Amino acid sequence: MKPAHIKSALTSLLTINQPVFIWGPPGIGKSQVVKQTAVDLGLEIRDIRAILLDPVDLRGLPQISPDGLSRWCAPAFLPMAGRGVLFLDELNAAPPLVQAACYQLVLDRRLGEYELPEGWSVVAAGNREQDRAVSHRMPSALANRFVHIDFEVDADQWQAWASRAGICREVRAFIRFRPQLLHDFDPKRDTRAFPAPRSWEFVSNLLVSKPDPDLVHQLVEGSVGQGAAAEFTGFLEMWHTLPAAKDILTDPDGVEIPDNPAVLFALSEMMGAAVTLDNIARVMAWARRIPPEFSVLLMREAVRRTPGVVETPAFTNWASSNAQILV
Repeated sequence: MKPAHIKSALTSLLTINQPVFIWGPPGIGKSQVVKQTAVDLGLEIRDIRAILLDPVDLRGLPQISPDGLSRWCAPAFLPMAGRGVLFLDELNAAPPLVQAACYQLVLDRRLGEYELPEGWSVVAAGNREQDRAVSHRMPSALANRFVHIDFEVDADQWQAWASRAGICREVRAFIRFRPQLLHDFDPKRDTRAFPAPRSWEFVSNLLVSKPDPDLVHQLVEGSVGQGAAAEFTGFLEMWHTLPAAKDILTDPDGVEIPDNPAVLFALSEMMGAAVTLDNIARVMAWARRIPPEFSVLLMREAVRRTPGVVETPAFTNWASSNAQILV
């Protein structure tokens, strides 16, 4: 299931307090989808890393009450009131005894004397067994308590998120050019780093920090692996030779149109980000000179950043000229 569909499914399931388990390989954004859905619904989120717990951590500590009987003091990380999502991240990486301690919490919404408030729902996430990440087979009694959702990486939806999240243009342009490298994880491959949405976010943050140019390749390789790093740093070198957006806007009919698809991807991303309501006509003059598929990429980025461009005559004329592609 793609991220947007997962958010829609979670929105429905959270309203009926149905426990959900989201499965997927490392680094694809499972936790982020849960947290963003909670934020969009105005819900508090308690992120509990089950792998870090012992069974007694969930039950709490006993104390002697005035009547001489012991009472269990629930741990502070469990909610006592309000509305929210109790997120059990990496649940299937937790030891079997910790998973067993979650049985009652997930199904009965209780842990001994503790009761999960009515406004709270349980969501869990974890890696699949075939991913060779740290995991334990989930007991069938616990698995049967969840609705299970498989997370599917989608490059287009990642682009929409990346634009909102401030992922740098170089990374977004490269993923448009090589969408297969958004997530390239093979559990049989003996590598410490691999391309994933999370690791591309690392690369974006790295570039923003303006590291020593001599170290960029090594740092990127440490984030996304050797093969993806080689392609990305080659793309980055090409990126730095692009004409400036202001030069294209000054002379949209005179700037040379490159033949290299990678350059066109980068230029389309750059000019889409440069579109404003004031310069849309000049951008369209340049966009008419590039292959239609790149013109569409440019306008998708422009509309994402400046939705008002769809109401301009320049956009209407462009859409009419490219109707066969937009169908």
